[in-house]
Formats: sequence, structure tokens, C-alpha cells
Amino acid sequence: MISLDAPYHALRVPPAMRHRGGGGRTLRDEPGRGRHGRLRIGHFVPLSGPAGIWGPASLHNADLAVREINARGGILGREIELLTFDAGGAPGEVAGLACDAVGFGEVDVIVGGHISAVRVALRDAIAGQVPYVYTPIYEGGERTPGVLAIGETPPQQSRPAIAWLAEQRRAQRWYLIGSDYVWPWLSHLAVKQYIAEAGGRLVGEDFVPLGAHDHDVYLRRIEEARPDVVLISIIGNDSVIFNRAFAERGLAARMLRLGGAMDETVLLGIGADNTENMFAASGYFASTRTAANDAFRERYFGAFGLHAPVPGATAQSNYEGLHFLKALADRAGTLDLWPLVAAADGLTYSAGRGPIGMGGRGADMPIYLAEADGHDFRPLKLF
Repeated sequence: MISLDAPYHALRVPPAMRHRGGGGRTLRDEPGRGRHGRLRIGHFVPLSGPAGIWGPASLHNADLAVREINARGGILGREIELLTFDAGGAPGEVAGLACDAVGFGEVDVIVGGHISAVRVALRDAIAGQVPYVYTPIYEGGERTPGVLAIGETPPQQSRPAIAWLAEQRRAQRWYLIGSDYVWPWLSHLAVKQYIAEAGGRLVGEDFVPLGAHDHDVYLRRIEEARPDVVLISIIGNDSVIFNRAFAERGLAARMLRLGGAMDETVLLGIGADNTENMFAASGYFASTRTAANDAFRERYFGAFGLHAPVPGATAQSNYEGLHFLKALADRAGTLDLWPLVAAADGLTYSAGRGPIGMGGRGADMPIYLAEADGHDFRPLKLF
């Protein structure tokens, strides 16, 4: 964490990269929030750590949104200038970057596509000072004034998937394993209720330290428990390593897997040979054939090339978050914090997933259950 006693230039230069939808400059240029009328958005996205696997595609998704919004006149007539911060470090260190950026007037809004542990640290540090849009799947229940969460939550994502597997695949015995931080902790509490509702029972649960790559003890426990389904809430690259080891141990043919933060980026890392009996539930899959997603994919690959990193759910949420902010500001007619937050209730916005409605409990979206098919997901059911 950068010391608050450091010189002003030392506080400002290292944290971020700046761009307006292509190109970049350092933070040495033009200090001061809102100078020249630009809207400075602090984009907090993991570029390192276990969640860093989503970094490259997240940057592309945010860049595409900035290009599109600026081409249409920006937000309330202000051109977006995106300042990218690495949110892959320790939560306290990331919160320190946010405090510096807000305190020195470098950002007007924060958009975050990072893990929930970082969200908790950021909201405690800067909530109520600038609007904070949080984009990915999370555990639900975010009610901090000034924080706007638009991602999937367990009642939307996990409940119908568990019920479907119980009915269609006769799944009764469940083992839960997740990374050791707030999203898996709280999501698993809800998941246990949904398992009981579906007539199933829990046969084991583990939490794995972030960055841990030796999963032998957990795999041995799973093997001994003989579950029908292993629900996996391990994050990012840690999930890649766990799922490879799971398959190499011969477990993939013997039990189902249901991934939480599982998208095409993680699936590619796991490898087609290791994804047998792998399911995932999400509000977005890159392979979903809808008019909105077909148009989004055409723009995305047109901008970054056919070999650009796949825009999976976690990365694509960064695109959604910026278009949500645009629609919210248009509805509120202002970027002032409290009128902006008040305008969220009842808002409908449209981006890669098509129309999404906002209510008192967050975003209301369709949820897809999909099965891994090689390096891709094949949607099976729309809830």
C-alpha cells in the first residue's frame, strides 16, 4: 500500500493507466477531477492474482464500452476517460489506491469488476464519496449507500441450477468447495438451503486459501465422500488448477461439477479433456444466441480481432457496468451521487445480455444453465 506520507506524484503515478477508448497516458497529466469536462472513471479490475485470468478480456470489454459511449456523446455530454487500476492485490492495498484516487480528485466514478473481498474493502473506504458500480457475480445483499451491484446472486444463479440437477440428474449428495473469502462463505450459506429444498444433503465442505495450488487433501476428501455433485466456488486461475487436478484424479467421470464463477476463460484454462460433466449457471455465456449477444460479439471481435480473449461472464460484466452507468445517468439527469443512486430503482438498461431491469434487490436477468462442451459452454436451460 502506498504511504499517505509519500509525495503527491508518488501517490498518483503508479496506480493507474489512462485511456479514452484506445491509447493511454500516465496520471502525471491534467490532475483534478472533472477538468476539461471529462468524466474520469476509475476501473478497478484484477490484472494479477487468481482473478487476473480475467484481466485481458475485462480491459477489452471496458474499452469497447468507452468507445461506444463516447461515440454517442459520452455520459451527459462528458467524454469518458478510463483510469485502470489493478485490483488483484490484497484488498487493503487496493482500497488504498481507491482512497488516493478519490481523495486527490482523480476519479468521479468507480467501476469494479473484481472479487467481493476487494468490494468490501473499497466500499468501506470510499462509499458515499463517489458512485461505485460493482459488476460481477457476487453473494448478494449489498446495501451500502452509493454502491450499485448488477451481478448475479445465489437466488438467481444457484437455486434453479441446483433444483434442475436434482430433478434431471437425480443429484442428492452435494460437496461444496470454494476459495476462502466472502463470496464463497456467504454463497454457500444460501446454497445449503437450496440443496435442502431440492431434497438433497450436504456431504462435505471446504474453503481453499487464495493462491493455493496443492489440492490433494481436498480431492481425497471429495473422493471419500462420494458426492453426486461438487459445487465449486473456487476463483479464477485457482479454479483452473483445481479442476485439472480433479479430472486427472479420475473424478470427472464419477461425479458432476457445478461451477459458480465459471466462464469460457476458466474453461479454456482447464482444457477440453478435463471438463467432463461440468455445468455452470450464469446470466451470460459468450455462446448464447440472442440478437443482443450476436451484435455484441460482432462489435467485440470486430474491434479486437478474432483471436481476442473470449468475453466470458466476468469480463463482459465490465462492459455491462459502463452501459449501466450511462443509462443510469441519463435517467437521473445528473452524476451527483444520491440522485444517481435513487434513479437505479426501476431502471432498464441494455448491453450484451439484452434488456436488464433493476429493482430493490439488484439486477433482474435471465439465467442460463450450460454444460461444458470442449472449450465452450452449451446452454441447456433458461430460467
